Amino acid sequence: MGKLIKLLFMIAILAFIGLVGYAYVGPFFGADFSAPQVEVRQPLILNAD
Repeated sequence: MGKLIKLLFMIAILAFIGLVGYAYVGPFFGADFSAPQVEVRQPLILNAD
């Protein structure tokens, strides 16, 4: 049981390192993580009686 927990812990650490590495190296391979830059206009009606 202890070996299984140790294995799962090592897999989680490797997955985290892989995710961080992809976040840093991804833009060099065409992955775009930036949010879309568009202007949003929405009419607002106030009921000020």
